[in-house]
Amino acid sequence: MWTYEKMLQFPVNIKKADPEMARLILTALGGPDGEMGASNRYLHQRYAMPYPQIVALLTDIGSEEMLPACYMLF
Repeated sequence: MWTYEKMLQFPVNIKKADPEMARLILTALGGPDGEMGASNRYLHQRYAMPYPQIVALLTDIGSEEMLPACYMLF
C-alpha cells in the first residue's frame, strides 16, 4: 500500500499572478506543438515499429524531447 501526501517537492511562493506567463508555459508543455506533444508522438509511434533498432531510436528521441519540458518546471 501507499500513503498520499499532497505537498510539493520544493516550496513555491507566488507573489504576483502572471496569466500571460502561465499561458506560455502551458502552451510549451502541453500544447499540440509543445514538448510533451512531440515526446508523446515519438513514444507512441514506437509500438508500431517492426524493428528493435527503430523502437530504441524512438524511445531515445521521445525521452530527449521530455527534457526541455522538465527543465521549464524548475
